[in-house]
Amino acid sequence: MVAGWKDAMSLAGGMSTRKLFNAAKVLGSYHRSRVTGKAAISGLPISLSIEPTTSCNLRCPECPSGLRSFTRPTGMLDTHVFNKILDEVGPSLAYLIFYFQGEPYLHPLFLDMVTEASSRGIYTATSTNAHYLDEKNAEKTVTSGLNRLIISIDGVSQETYEQYRVGGKIEKVLEGTRNVLKARKSLKMSTPQVVFQLLAVRPNENEIQPLHELAKRMGVDKVVIKTAQIYDFEHGSDLIPKDEKLSRYRRNLDGTYSIKNDLLNHCWKMWHSCVMTWDGKILPCCFDKDGSHVMGDISTQDFRSIWTGESYQRFRTTLLKSRSEIEICRNCSEGTRVWA
Repeated sequence: MVAGWKDAMSLAGGMSTRKLFNAAKVLGSYHRSRVTGKAAISGLPISLSIEPTTSCNLRCPECPSGLRSFTRPTGMLDTHVFNKILDEVGPSLAYLIFYFQGEPYLHPLFLDMVTEASSRGIYTATSTNAHYLDEKNAEKTVTSGLNRLIISIDGVSQETYEQYRVGGKIEKVLEGTRNVLKARKSLKMSTPQVVFQLLAVRPNENEIQPLHELAKRMGVDKVVIKTAQIYDFEHGSDLIPKDEKLSRYRRNLDGTYSIKNDLLNHCWKMWHSCVMTWDGKILPCCFDKDGSHVMGDISTQDFRSIWTGESYQRFRTTLLKSRSEIEICRNCSEGTRVWA
């Protein structure tokens, strides 16, 4: 509870009058769009996901990075592109997560970008498999100003962990976690908040309570249980948990599976956030892993023209009329996440 309060205060501390006014405009336009059924957008994103790289050291079975199965180009974010979007949206941006696909710490200038965003008063977060958190990176992570460090830990034993995190070592994850907690203590810092995140799949569903106990022993601030996205879920999968509370899918009477989400014709994400890939493409949502719905390119366009442009407005309008027609929405987990 204390850690959660500190994290909330950290986010609130960066909320300037300009950011609050922007958030109010975005929220107002979202509700106006829902009432009228016509897409209207005011303000700029409240939150933004940026992809430092598509590269990854692991081979997780339901991840395009792990499977090396992208249909879009792979690479690393150019700092000029990063600075451009920060210049354009930074003054009104409340929350920035350095993650989409790939392992952020593989980008050699990742923590420098975190430092730059933090210096502008933006709340920053990232998600990592923690294999690169040696003592040097751990200390730099703490001094970068990063507010939240999400560590993917899908099990407490090597046998369980490696069933999803293929090629990974649980001891490396634990060592990296200890390094960050040690650096935070020695530097007398309160951030980043360290979060253990478990992607609930059948092999690890019995290790949730042991994970809570491990986190408490280590001094980790929070544990989050997240439902797993399964690409071909209709006929079941060995990864879908037996405990339906831990799954975003329900088993039907005929033995097939369907997503729990009712896919109502609205989505707050389309108004308050977006994704920028490593090569500057603007996507509407983190479920668009392959970049099927490119709204524009920050490398050649200004962000506002993309955010309010014809492609984005047409996408929002389609969502308001028939969200189920949009392929990336059909496997959406919004509203089906488990927090613990």
